Amino acid sequence: MTPIRLIAVVLLSLLPVSVLAQGAQVGFGTLQPDPDAPVEVTAENLSVNQNDGTALFTGDVIVGQGEMRLSAPRVLVVYAKDRSEIARLEARGGVTLVSGAEAAEGDSADYDVEAGIIVMTGNVLLTQGGSALTADKMVADLNEGTAQMTGRVKTVLQTSDDSE
Repeated sequence: MTPIRLIAVVLLSLLPVSVLAQGAQVGFGTLQPDPDAPVEVTAENLSVNQNDGTALFTGDVIVGQGEMRLSAPRVLVVYAKDRSEIARLEARGGVTLVSGAEAAEGDSADYDVEAGIIVMTGNVLLTQGGSALTADKMVADLNEGTAQMTGRVKTVLQTSDDSE
């Protein structure tokens, strides 16, 4: 190894690790989702459209299913064609999703309830303990407990401190 390369390796090892990539697979959701659990929604306002099978909740909306919580200023609930169950949720205006000890924020989120897939877009921030990741988009598979981060992914990985 050349002296310049050795110096570069030593200097890089002293800096916090920063990853800039096109995509990253991470764990997400320490809780096992229950798609049969009721979805509870609280909000300041509700507007129901019987024609297209939607319900628009606005004003400090909080959606809960089991131990998972989603909050946003506006959430559109889209019912299945037979109106017997919720097909998906569309949250807009700054969304926060909490699942166990992990949390994600983004400009918008679409939750396919039956599939257990949440797609967050726009300035996505995922926090896991002391680590944080940012990206343009996150696709979380709640059934698998994984998330795919894409679009200018950046993270700072915390190294363990074994000095104790």
